[in-house]
Amino acid sequence: MADEERTDSNEAPAEQPAGDEETGKEGEDQPEEVQGDETVVEEKPEPQEPGAAESKKEQVPGAELDPIQIEPERQLDAEERARLEAEAEERARLEAEATAEASEEEPVARRKLELPAEARIQATGKRKSSIARVVLQPGKGEFEVNRRSVDDYFPRPTLRTVARQALAASGYEDVVDVRARVYGGGISGQAGAVRHGIARALVEIDPELRAELKRRGMLTRDARKKERRKAGLKKARKRPQFSKR
Repeated sequence: MADEERTDSNEAPAEQPAGDEETGKEGEDQPEEVQGDETVVEEKPEPQEPGAAESKKEQVPGAELDPIQIEPERQLDAEERARLEAEAEERARLEAEATAEASEEEPVARRKLELPAEARIQATGKRKSSIARVVLQPGKGEFEVNRRSVDDYFPRPTLRTVARQALAASGYEDVVDVRARVYGGGISGQAGAVRHGIARALVEIDPELRAELKRRGMLTRDARKKERRKAGLKKARKRPQFSKR
């Protein structure tokens, strides 16, 4: 009996079924984890080339975007060119009409007063944000603004006519020399300030000119100027568009 038991113990172990061997091999490649009724397969990360990470770091941001193409300047066609020329001609015509109306005003029919040789009449003129210091003295009609000729300082004929308007209305255009220092505001406001200062100085020379110069509006202080912008608004009074959503 003992010999039979040794013989049974020396026998080779039973062979496993083929299906189990295949399952074991597959498990080595892709281990499976059983969670309840579902089987989760863990995927191995794909190997990356050593130079791939460096190429991503060296890539310039926005290199994949298309470059912006600057469009060439659009050539004006015949209609637009004609329209712009017509607008320029209309603007020039309006300025010429304004100049002609100002020159058609007849001067005051009065005898001109003779000024002493050493007389210097000073006055201050203002319009909008411009301030002009004007000095009148006996002379031959020279007119300087900021140490420059009035024709050089004021580029448009309308502004030159406005600056000389008080002298032409009173008839003292060829009798006195004008020296003006003006600052602040724009070129149009400065021309009005010079006229206002000359009119005030002429009233000091001849007080009887006051009524006529006042009637023509040359002694009135024009305080109109651009209103400042307020907080929350786009301009002085323009509000942003209301959006319901």
